[in-house]
Amino acid sequence: MRADLIDRLMAVSGTLIRALVYLMLASPAILVVLSSFTSSDTMNFPPMGFSLRWYKVAFANELFMAALWTSTYVAVLVAIVALLVGFAGAFAMNRFSFRGKAFLQGLAFSPLVVPAVVLGIGLLQLFAWLDLTQTMYPLLLGHLVLTIPYVVRTILASLTLHDQQLEQAAMNLRATPFRVIRRITLPLIMPGLLSASIFAFVTSFGNVTVSSFLTYGGHVTLPVQIFAYVDTSYDPLVAAVSSLMIVVTLVVILTIERLIGAERLA
Repeated sequence: MRADLIDRLMAVSGTLIRALVYLMLASPAILVVLSSFTSSDTMNFPPMGFSLRWYKVAFANELFMAALWTSTYVAVLVAIVALLVGFAGAFAMNRFSFRGKAFLQGLAFSPLVVPAVVLGIGLLQLFAWLDLTQTMYPLLLGHLVLTIPYVVRTILASLTLHDQQLEQAAMNLRATPFRVIRRITLPLIMPGLLSASIFAFVTSFGNVTVSSFLTYGGHVTLPVQIFAYVDTSYDPLVAAVSSLMIVVTLVVILTIERLIGAERLA
């Protein structure tokens, strides 16, 4: 009887703690979204009335819309390239022993320990020396460097955990290495690929520090544009634009899950 009571108390405590953690994680986004529907000229909570006024202003603002488009296509490109590079690197580190393997692993994870400001300044100097600062390559490479550690770590974990006997059986049946990867390996680690692509997109889409150093030709990302805007103004337009960022992020994540197969995560 006493053991049952303790188990129930622990179950209730666990439920309350999980609910509290979820609430703490979601509350900033919820507050921003609710504040974006205010009809007043100042951002406050709870919002004064209900209006789509600031969304109309956001869609009519060319600077924010151009920045939103820049952030979206840069994040999509970075997610695709990071997935290709990350899979190749993780596959090599997981399946082969070669000289410099430890160095390659350290290099792949090194952006996690380098401050973003230092990384941004370094990449800016590098591309200034190459005379490429007015192209999108610095921004793509900067975001790629930031996302590679998450992609490699996620895919590496998937490659380590999945059963390799199926691959060995396929190779015993004389399947080519490319066919084994395409028909056996990739389907088995698909949940890891899904998680890695989402990590890459979200990391790139929300980055401010490195992006502020690597803007090109008047093209800035949306987080940088928002950061510059709130330096001089703090009206509900910021909340409306931030809500659009949340919507775009959710749409991309749901699209990736739909394309790759979210049911595999279950």
